[in-house]
Amino acid sequence: MLDQCPQCRKTLRLSDEQSARLKKALSQLAPGKQLTIKCPHCREPIGLDSSGQPPQPPLCHVTPPPPPSLDWLQSGLYQGEEKVEDVPMALVLHQDDEQRKQVVEALESVGYQVFVSETAADAIERMRFVNFSCIAFYLDMEGGAEKSSFHAHMCRLPMDRRRFMFYILLGSSLHTLYDLEALACSANLTVNTSDIKHLDVILRKAIPAYEELFGTFLEELEAYGRG
Repeated sequence: MLDQCPQCRKTLRLSDEQSARLKKALSQLAPGKQLTIKCPHCREPIGLDSSGQPPQPPLCHVTPPPPPSLDWLQSGLYQGEEKVEDVPMALVLHQDDEQRKQVVEALESVGYQVFVSETAADAIERMRFVNFSCIAFYLDMEGGAEKSSFHAHMCRLPMDRRRFMFYILLGSSLHTLYDLEALACSANLTVNTSDIKHLDVILRKAIPAYEELFGTFLEELEAYGRG
């Protein structure tokens, strides 16, 4: 059952009676139909299918472009690389000691002050009190994006916080620097675990590119009090 408005992101708290009425109405929906309710906070309509969730958009059968070539990683050089400045704190959520050490060292090499968590619960608790500029999460430790409580937490963050975080997903099934995959995962960067040893070089390419694309937009939001 839906527990959050997809428009304003506020929690929907229904009484037992309201929940019972809603479940009954959903059970009576004809195939392919949906039930429309109004959010009590923003008053926007919310469409629900028979499962109690907003209907998913149809899949688009378009062949995506291939992942980018990573030949340049072997040399450890990225032409036009530059030092990332004014990026305060990063959080690393990873359980593997050796890989975690490589991730921490890579983030420190580009100027981050790094904090480490070994559980999703600890990471979420830390985020309550610290505004991290970068989050690096090893997706495999929670069985992938669909099962991950931490990834779900990141996807639910209000945009006034999320837009200022550089979210890195690490995983054995991910493709390094594949922007389309990162977009589909609501992340800023995806990195295959086999490329973690090159993460410092990857960051020197990915972070300046992200700042060049969105920096002006974020500055304008701050200027208008929307940051």
